[in-house]
Amino acid sequence: MNFVAIDFETANRYRSSACSLAAVTVENGKITRTAYSLIRPPELKFDYWNTRIHGIRAEDVADKPSFAELWEKIRPHLEGKIVIAHNAPFDISVLRSVIKAYDLPMPRFQHACTIDMARRVWPDQPSYKLSALADNFGVSFEHHHALHDAKVCAFLAIKAAENRQINHFTELLETLSIKLKEF
Repeated sequence: MNFVAIDFETANRYRSSACSLAAVTVENGKITRTAYSLIRPPELKFDYWNTRIHGIRAEDVADKPSFAELWEKIRPHLEGKIVIAHNAPFDISVLRSVIKAYDLPMPRFQHACTIDMARRVWPDQPSYKLSALADNFGVSFEHHHALHDAKVCAFLAIKAAENRQINHFTELLETLSIKLKEF
């Protein structure tokens, strides 16, 4: 099981407003590296509801690096890898938007969503929200903190593989009839 779980939080309704990012690297079914950073979005415009959800304010990121300043450190961790996220369409669209906003080189990787995986592995769940699935497994975490969310996402993928007694991520997806998407 080798993959990278990511999670973004945004400052406002615009996908290019990433204000935090986490990446959790899993190698051979074990978390081997974690990274988290607050990010200064292109504009320091924070919507009330976004801040209410994740607690990050403009003053928290005013002196933090922009995504463009972090990109060359982030990119090698994604390039050529399998990247997962819980509600991947959101996180992948944030990544695509910030890369486009700063006119950065696009990485090449494949991605999948742990919501899709969870629905197939545990079909009787009343909810597939990250917090509900974490509760189901007795995992306590600070929801909407990017690093905590990425760790729970990684945990779910590892648990899904254990449930199916599979050691390779691509094999897990094949048994679940999930196709990897290209970034």
